[in-house]
Amino acid sequence: MRKIILAISFMLSAISLSAQVSYTSDTTCYVTVTYSGSSAAIVVSSDIKDYITASVSGGHVTITSTASATINEITYGLYGSTTNGSFTFNGTYKATVELFGVSISNPSGPAIDIQNGKRIEISAKSGTESTLTDGTSTETDAWKAALYCKGHIQFKGKGTLDVYGNYKHAIKVGEYIEMKNCTINVYSAVKDAINCNQYFAMESGVMNLSGFGDDGIQVSLEDNDTSAENTGNFTMTGGMINIDMSSASGESVKADGTKSVASAASLNVTDTSGVEEVQRDDVRYTKVLRDGQMLIEKNGKTYNAVGTEVR
Repeated sequence: MRKIILAISFMLSAISLSAQVSYTSDTTCYVTVTYSGSSAAIVVSSDIKDYITASVSGGHVTITSTASATINEITYGLYGSTTNGSFTFNGTYKATVELFGVSISNPSGPAIDIQNGKRIEISAKSGTESTLTDGTSTETDAWKAALYCKGHIQFKGKGTLDVYGNYKHAIKVGEYIEMKNCTINVYSAVKDAINCNQYFAMESGVMNLSGFGDDGIQVSLEDNDTSAENTGNFTMTGGMINIDMSSASGESVKADGTKSVASAASLNVTDTSGVEEVQRDDVRYTKVLRDGQMLIEKNGKTYNAVGTEVR
């Protein structure tokens, strides 16, 4: 009787798994992941079914891709909401992850864990706001961030991504970060809000960082990396970054290389006293509110909004 029960249980488990992973006749190199509470469903286009191994356990999705340059780049679209789920992806070729207002909370690990070492484009789709939240743990180095990527990330799109890092960093990238157009809000991180290696480059978009315990953005040189990308530089050619240091013990931007902020960009830092620092063209200004008037301090002198020196 016990063997019969175990056999039935195994059959039901197999049926459940097959129901969670299905295939379409589309030839779009696309994988759709839809979260619903404590469950998730995966739909794979027929042209890549031989390159995708997918599994679902409750709301936790694991996908391994064996795609190569012989097929088109695979795109993964994430939808829905889960309070106990995750998206784990592994592969050896570049890919795109599209966020369609998805909300992923994982109480025991990262919300998104990308073990692919290649270029990953993360696109926050226009008009949507996605949220990623990780959990807590008493273990050391249990995971690195609410959003982790082994390779390098290009943040794009015209939507918004909110991140809550409850264990370590909010966003950790093993190589470089590039950002264009989208909005990223980090509301909490035990350590750094953003942590990456090689370089950080922002072309446009908005990044708001608050509630972190160490550095706002840390850019490190990667050990044993002799590539041209490994500069440790922080560069803004456009866009805006607002950093609230009220809960931090580290630096607003910590870079092993150089820091460069063009005139078309804006890096604004607010400390615990409410004083706001602004950096443009590699020159740091400090905005101070005095007697109801916003003044700018530069090189030991104070100026009003029209550039006239005041005492």
